[in-house]
Amino acid sequence: MINDIPPVVPAGRMAALPQPEFPLPGGMLLRPWRASDAPALVASYEDPDIRHWNRPARRTPAEAEAHIARYHALWQTEEAAIWAIAPPTGPALGLVGLADLDLRDGSGEILYWLLPAGRGTGVTVAATARITRWAFEDLGLHRLRITHSVHNPASCAVATKAGFPLEGTMRGALLHADGWHDEHLHARLRTDEAPA
Repeated sequence: MINDIPPVVPAGRMAALPQPEFPLPGGMLLRPWRASDAPALVASYEDPDIRHWNRPARRTPAEAEAHIARYHALWQTEEAAIWAIAPPTGPALGLVGLADLDLRDGSGEILYWLLPAGRGTGVTVAATARITRWAFEDLGLHRLRITHSVHNPASCAVATKAGFPLEGTMRGALLHADGWHDEHLHARLRTDEAPA
């Protein structure tokens, strides 16, 4: 007899929780996006590195505010969990989050970007590590992954330093402006030891 497999994370668990805030080293903060952060989304398209590797949409300030409202809706529908990386009293400098959430099977994909003003501080690694801890310990996911173009060494370094070993290469996995890119696949299980 085959028994039904229960969901790894019961439906409704995430939506029942308020989206938490987390302090990060260097006085930075992970927090939900605010309408006042719209300029950061507009600026993400203007940055050539973010535009190339993350493929953000061009947005007006009003469209950016609507997109931020969608981040909050995605939390309620348990499809994604998106945080702003920001100083405690200032606007967002970057984004980290969980997308492609599959609570039933206990998995998701971490994504991140950082505007030039925040780069070189290690904050993306710290933010990725903190969201990973929340996803495993508080939400209860089993497996998280990070994917990035094989030509993006900065993203590869973030993934590795945050404790996501390289599992392999996915051929022709994502279309960029300059053509199809092979993608590295990094992943971590809840049972893996966290990096020191």
